[in-house]
Amino acid sequence: MEKFYDAIVVGGGPAGLSAAIYMARARFRVLVIEKEKVGGQITITAEVVNYPGIFSTNGEKLTAEMARQARAFGAEFLNAEVTGMDVDDDYKVVHTSNGDFKTLGIIFAGGAHPRLAGFKGENDFRGHGVAYCATCDGEFFTGKTIFVVGGGYAAVEEGLFLTKYAKNLIVVVRGNDFSIESAAVEELKDNKNTKILYHTQIEEVKGDSAIRKVVLKDRQTGEETVYEADPSDFYGVFVFVGYAPENALLKGKIDLDEKGYVITDRDQKTNVDGVYAAGDICVKNLRQVVTAVSDGAVAATSLEKYLGSQFRKLNLKRTYVKNLAPKEKKQEAAAVAKAKPEAFLDDQTRQALAPVLNRFTNPILLRLYKDDSHLSQEDEKMVRELSVISDKVKFEIIQASEGMEHTIAICNAEGEDLGLHFHGVPGGHEFNSFILAMYNAAGPGQDIGKDAEARVAAINEKKHLNIAVSLSCTMCPDLVAAAERIAAGNKNITVDVYDLAHYPDMQQKYNIMSVPCMIVNDDDVHFGKKNVTELLDILHA
Repeated sequence: MEKFYDAIVVGGGPAGLSAAIYMARARFRVLVIEKEKVGGQITITAEVVNYPGIFSTNGEKLTAEMARQARAFGAEFLNAEVTGMDVDDDYKVVHTSNGDFKTLGIIFAGGAHPRLAGFKGENDFRGHGVAYCATCDGEFFTGKTIFVVGGGYAAVEEGLFLTKYAKNLIVVVRGNDFSIESAAVEELKDNKNTKILYHTQIEEVKGDSAIRKVVLKDRQTGEETVYEADPSDFYGVFVFVGYAPENALLKGKIDLDEKGYVITDRDQKTNVDGVYAAGDICVKNLRQVVTAVSDGAVAATSLEKYLGSQFRKLNLKRTYVKNLAPKEKKQEAAAVAKAKPEAFLDDQTRQALAPVLNRFTNPILLRLYKDDSHLSQEDEKMVRELSVISDKVKFEIIQASEGMEHTIAICNAEGEDLGLHFHGVPGGHEFNSFILAMYNAAGPGQDIGKDAEARVAAINEKKHLNIAVSLSCTMCPDLVAAAERIAAGNKNITVDVYDLAHYPDMQQKYNIMSVPCMIVNDDDVHFGKKNVTELLDILHA
């Protein structure tokens, strides 16, 4: 059965969130559909200093506030993959992994995904020396020579970030200069440990368990230069060569330019009535968060006018969405006890958590295996404070046995261990995935759609997932959340999440140089973020 919304926003990055804020504030029924993590590509940016009015923040915090605004105005969110769209009629249909949704208007904000550089050995060494996120993986190459591939915004900004780890930084630029004019370019050029090679590309990387040799080629002369590490050393190669538009759903339906980007007018309207596009998916000169949110606002206000005409044309009676009034917000905030100065959870986090924890269908027990470490002390603060926020959460503390030091296990109300373990976490970016794991264990849990639910139930072999993460990694929570959701729905799946900073033996055993890293049944290693569908493909293989 199709569900009806006035407008559907496809994509939960800054453009989609901005559109949702404007649509919901105008009291339209709006649904935001995001297949991965709300926030988009900007969530992997460690420092945002060019967003007007915000002196300094990071991508995840910035987009989390956008999502909070949208929800406060009444926007709904759905974690699902859009599999198709019917856009030609007055009533449009968005097909997803969680069912079909009917709407009068669509704002497509699917964004773009990082491109591969295409050199020989790139895929072979992914996770073992080739990386795509400086924030997530830079620390693994402390004191090493790091190659940065690219000449645009991302390469410059991420290259500057990597200078804090690299012994030497070699920036490989295909053109005769960087493609941007920015003070950051001069800062990178002035760094004493940075060498910039223009009209150059990586031809190949070689090695064994890590990259020991990098072959560069001068694009003008054809001359090759080989960098070869000492036997006890290795290299890191970080790739930032731009993005490719997420346009698979649009081909044959919406006009695209020769590079695959959506063609829109100044109102962000496509060639199809009722379909608008916003953000990095569009033809534009500047792809930054500030232009994405501008696109979203313009698309939303343009769609508002179109919806008005459609309501009249189709003789529809409009239903207004109720915004969360300031009075209700104050009452909600007042219901949560204030944090003490030494508390693990601050007031804002407590207020955000209260409605989530109180939606639990069943109570759960958090079992802390405590040792004498600082991590255990922090974990104890956290589980105690969570139990104060909601009576749906209980805790117990027992002495840690070997292998379970500073570990939190999620159990049901009877104390049965559900096979969801966090070692040395939660904290940093993993706190949200920990709360999500609790929500999935207690119910109702994330709605992943009937097809995915059936695939989860169909796993009849026991499979154990060890997941190595870094608390600074913004991509790790996607994999952790997907794994925990599957484990919560099938007792054959168990998950242990490790903060790799505290488990060097694990890093050495599996030669982990990129996170997230997932090991299935102790020997099948996978790198990179995965959503529920992608993880189910691995588990069913």
